[in-house]
Amino acid sequence: MKKILVIHTGGTISMSEDETNKVIENEQNPISKHQDVISRYADVTEINPINLPSPHITIADVVKLRDIIEKASENNEYDGFVITHGTDTLEETAYLLDLTTKTEKPVVITGAMRSSNEIGSDGLYNFISALRVAADNDSSDKGVMVVFNDEIHTARNVTKTHTSNTNTFQSPNHGPLGVLTKTSVQFHHRPYGHEIVHQVDSELYVPIVKAYMDMKSDVLKFYSEQNVDGIVIEALGQGNLPPRALEGLMSCLNKGIPVILVSRSFNGIVGPIYAYEGGGYNLEQRGVIFSNGLNGQKARLKLLVAISNHLNKNQLKSYFDAQV
Repeated sequence: MKKILVIHTGGTISMSEDETNKVIENEQNPISKHQDVISRYADVTEINPINLPSPHITIADVVKLRDIIEKASENNEYDGFVITHGTDTLEETAYLLDLTTKTEKPVVITGAMRSSNEIGSDGLYNFISALRVAADNDSSDKGVMVVFNDEIHTARNVTKTHTSNTNTFQSPNHGPLGVLTKTSVQFHHRPYGHEIVHQVDSELYVPIVKAYMDMKSDVLKFYSEQNVDGIVIEALGQGNLPPRALEGLMSCLNKGIPVILVSRSFNGIVGPIYAYEGGGYNLEQRGVIFSNGLNGQKARLKLLVAISNHLNKNQLKSYFDAQV
């Protein structure tokens, strides 16, 4: 039987609903009470390094999780790892771990949309599914995976798509990496491999700005004066900005602030297509770097990691061109 380290971090999967229908935190994760079921799937060791709702999770907390996994992996103590996590920032924790964690052993993150004592609670089921994936022989060297609702997703592609539906985690453009049936774990394909970069400076300031009709330069000018380390812009369509925003954009670029462009659209990839003022081609000529299908929150983390590891502009462009 495989040995799995379970790292509890808090979130809805660890919470309960009170008599007024408010979801509240517990000192002990209710999942831990089901050892009779858990023991059928793996030899589990559970630790609780943090206990936070996911909006409280910080970059430093994720680095702490990374260090726990790498140390245990180096010592060959476990065959795989499962992290339980709140859903609001789950995809960000998964992606930051994927960019910076050096291990070939399976790392699986899961959570719940309904707390432990709600009707239709999905926490225990998702947890058992995550254990099954972490213990599966085919799960090695696939990066960090997110397991929810009988589906396996890559950390790069998965995102939360619904505020409350249990089928919230989806991978736009790509679909799941694999699925779980009653009797098996089945992978459809393999994710792209990528170089792990280890340094993470949790104090870097990298905000996200969302574009909108008739956007002005005020927000971008403000950030150009705040000594930010980088900016991610969720642009319109395939990567375009209103012309009134360009003065603020240039204020940032002229100060050497790297600007990464993603789309505010749910699906698709940005590109230097349109040559009009503020169009993608025009923005590329000004020095903006295009991401390769990442959403805003993940592009922010990738930029943070890139700056932490001192990538120059050419390296930064190559880093964002890659399928990771």
